[in-house]
Amino acid sequence: MKRETKIGVYNKNQKGFGFVKVEEQEEEVFISKENSFNALNGDTVEIEIVGPKKEDKKEEGKVIKIIRHEKDTIVGTFQKSRNFGFVVPDDKKFGTDIFVSKSNWGKARDKHKVLVKILKYPEKGKNAEGKIIEVLGGVNEAGVDMLALIKQYELPYKFPEEVVEEAKAYGTKINKSEISNRKDLREDIIFTIDGEDAKDLDDAIHVEKLKNGNYKLDVHIADVSHYVKEKTELDKEAYLRGTSIYMLGRVIPMLPRELSNGICSLNAGEDRYTLSCSMEITPKAKIVSSDIYKAVIRVTERMTYTDVQKILDNSDIEVSKKYERYIKDFELMAELATILKEKRKENGYLNLDIPESKIILDQDGFAIDVKKYETYFANEIIEQFMLIANETVAEKFYWLQAPFIYRNHEAPDLDKVKELNKTLFNFGYKIKISKEDIIYPNEFAKILDDAKGKDEEKVVSNIILRTLRVAKYESENKGHFGIASKYYCHFTSPIRRYPDLFIHRIISKYIEQDYNVNEFFVTKYFKRATKRAENCSERERTAIKVEREAEDIKKAEFMESKIGEEYKGIISSITNFGMFVELDNTVEGLVRYETLKNEYYIFDEEKKQAVGEVSHKVYKIGDSVNIQVISANKLLREIDFKIII
Repeated sequence: MKRETKIGVYNKNQKGFGFVKVEEQEEEVFISKENSFNALNGDTVEIEIVGPKKEDKKEEGKVIKIIRHEKDTIVGTFQKSRNFGFVVPDDKKFGTDIFVSKSNWGKARDKHKVLVKILKYPEKGKNAEGKIIEVLGGVNEAGVDMLALIKQYELPYKFPEEVVEEAKAYGTKINKSEISNRKDLREDIIFTIDGEDAKDLDDAIHVEKLKNGNYKLDVHIADVSHYVKEKTELDKEAYLRGTSIYMLGRVIPMLPRELSNGICSLNAGEDRYTLSCSMEITPKAKIVSSDIYKAVIRVTERMTYTDVQKILDNSDIEVSKKYERYIKDFELMAELATILKEKRKENGYLNLDIPESKIILDQDGFAIDVKKYETYFANEIIEQFMLIANETVAEKFYWLQAPFIYRNHEAPDLDKVKELNKTLFNFGYKIKISKEDIIYPNEFAKILDDAKGKDEEKVVSNIILRTLRVAKYESENKGHFGIASKYYCHFTSPIRRYPDLFIHRIISKYIEQDYNVNEFFVTKYFKRATKRAENCSERERTAIKVEREAEDIKKAEFMESKIGEEYKGIISSITNFGMFVELDNTVEGLVRYETLKNEYYIFDEEKKQAVGEVSHKVYKIGDSVNIQVISANKLLREIDFKIII
């Protein structure tokens, strides 16, 4: 009897086994090391199902054919012998070192980062063979680590000449002939509020109190679609990139800087074109009317989060004096943002207060400090205003039945929530599931609120985050669980995200046609929306991976100089091979069980605990521990700790 076969992408584990993600199938298929058929990480494979899914086990498969290898070039570290060498891939899941004969290593030296072309894929227990086609530099040379990441993920870090030329052709000033077709708001008091280092400013705000006691909020977004037209070289390149990638001191932007930092950026004192959303909001956070339109604005002041916070706190006399005439404006913003935030909390908004890392680099790009990224209420003002604008735009175009790209975040998987409850039980919390097996955001929000300010707050936030599904772009609206919203899209960052740019085009078309769009346009753009959404989700996944790896490299680099130093940390997760401990500066390291005295520790998967076989000493998630740094390796992106009493 012929067995069932499926096609999917193989995701290899460092230990040799792996999983195949089959399209249109929620659960992955397990592949043992013996059944992997020399498949490499990322390969598209055909598998035969050899074992059915059981309660505690995934469906099991066997690779019978490699349809397509994902990569034909690999980034790694060259290890040289007299007459041959090996390239050890940076991707630890890749599955094989690559043999390089002397005639194929070119100018590479021992411990150089290199790009190797695969000449022969592994078979019958033999390593892959390759030829070094580019030497990136020594492993500890400035900038080589980030360049290696760029090459590993094949990121388009240089713009083709024709793309730059198209961007330059727009110059640095707006074309004034277009002004008459727009609302002229250049006399309004409008602010951008961003981080100190931001150069691509794509959102600006204006708030006023109306005579009826309501608030008027204007969110002005850079009209990038006015410049990046469909089917141009600029558009093709932006679509290829999908998103800007931020790699610690190095940005791979979606658009050339002539646009992103120039004519599209809402720079103070410059006339700029925007696609704007105005909302009238009651003191109970209800939107009573809204309008989306094309405008021309001139930003009054370019503000930073830190300065706005100083003004709100009245903590810096000089800053308050400098912006004295705008203090009432900032107080009004804070007032409206508080109203919006309270309403969002009522609805079950998940305030996952997980601190981001701020990695300080020296002038050569080496990590010299790692700390928590400080956020202020000023950050929340902008967050709340952008959220409400995104929701307003999404809802309007949903009811218009327009072709669109939504930002969806579906409710978490029921089984995962049940698993989460086993861990939450240790802290005295529980997510309630309704009789109809429905999970409401309020349940998560309540636990996050209860944990606020307690020792376990960070851990609870992290394990809840790991339970939630990943948000993605889709052409069908499914709502956003994390922000407890029925309609949501990304409208506010078209300089750095392609989905925003795409929906700006749709919105512009509807405005130009006075919302009387023909059926041909709708049908054509529904198809495009589906395709664009898939590509943008894929590019976003790559960007997140790259940004995380860049952080991991730099954290390990920083900790290489901290060997022997002692810190206090919290156990953030427990596995069958050790415990991860997170320090207050956001650095995470592994405590291997073999470093825990001369005792064997058993991993209790049900309770997510490590229990000493003799002493019965219990380590659980959320425990505070003192550790010593025992090793750090930026090449392996690994940091090891040991617990000290």
